[in-house]
Amino acid sequence: MDRLALRGLKARGHHGVFPREREEGQTFIVDLVLSLDTRPAAAGDDLTRTVHYGVVAEEVVAVVRGEPVDLIETLAERIAEQCLKHDAVEEVEVTLHKPDAPITVPFDDVTITITRSRL
Repeated sequence: MDRLALRGLKARGHHGVFPREREEGQTFIVDLVLSLDTRPAAAGDDLTRTVHYGVVAEEVVAVVRGEPVDLIETLAERIAEQCLKHDAVEEVEVTLHKPDAPITVPFDDVTITITRSRL
């Protein structure tokens, strides 16, 4: 499998368990690694035989901006499900960053990384 990566997709979402997170929202950052076979696309220089990463980026941002959820685990799962709707994508690794998480001690980032594939 080949790997296509999108790093640092940013969107504002209203996810979290605390009222302030839901009301004010915060920035989420998404890193994706899509696993697919790029040989058919490369052989014919044909975008229709691969995944259009611009479309994937727009869809992932829409998920983050979409319906609020309590947990970053749920949001990461929704992002993975969206990516796997593309026929060429066999597996996806999603790393979801929540750099403004409501933590009372100094920190750099909170992330969750999940890997999902077609069954």
